[in-house]
Amino acid sequence: MPVNQNEVLEAYAGLEGRELVRAFGRDFKGRIALLSSFGAESSVLLHMLAEVDRTIPVIFLDTLKLFPETIAYRDQLVRELGLRDVRVVQPNIADLESDDPAGTLHRANPDWCCNIRKTLPMEKAFKSFDVMISGRKRFHGASRAELKHIGFDDKRIKIEPLAAFTALDLHGYMVKHQLPSHPLKLAGYHSIGCAPESCTSKSGSADNPREGRWMGKEKSECGIHFTANGKIIRTAARGERQLESAVA
Repeated sequence: MPVNQNEVLEAYAGLEGRELVRAFGRDFKGRIALLSSFGAESSVLLHMLAEVDRTIPVIFLDTLKLFPETIAYRDQLVRELGLRDVRVVQPNIADLESDDPAGTLHRANPDWCCNIRKTLPMEKAFKSFDVMISGRKRFHGASRAELKHIGFDDKRIKIEPLAAFTALDLHGYMVKHQLPSHPLKLAGYHSIGCAPESCTSKSGSADNPREGRWMGKEKSECGIHFTANGKIIRTAARGERQLESAVA
């Protein structure tokens, strides 16, 4: 999808939050979708989307290793927000049978596990969309610290309506709009991904929620996002295979 990046940046300059979603939802109707984990902070962006246009597709990556509480929370938010087009995307069964028959790949090679359970299904799901709405924030730190509201790669535009939101902003929004919390957040989890303890733990805080992800590993992203400069965020795979060869 070739676009004039300067024209896009100029057209949507100064917009964030709900207004950024509204503008892109209007101008890219039918070509825009939101990627959501239905995790600890997901209700804010999903609420904004529902206020703008409940028919905008929401892509939910079910890795088949999620907490049951996440599935229940998804169903609750879909019902309460009136979301009309939530698409559940799962990994290719042949990939799982070939690369993770015992379901333990997350221990030996978490990067490869994320690749087959998240990256590849996500890329397939977004093939027909020109714009992805993502819920990342700068206060998460690491590669997200310099996050821009609008990013580009050779496939699509990616907008980050909540880039400048703080933990306090998120809390205030949830209270104001009476949004339900993820059940596991109430149990002490601040960032919620897949259920294995090596993927998600109770470590972290409101201001540093992702500390509890992949504890003890040199890994901070699962590989489904690209940065503001258009490069894919993906930790190099450890083991016999390399992620680059998998997506070539």
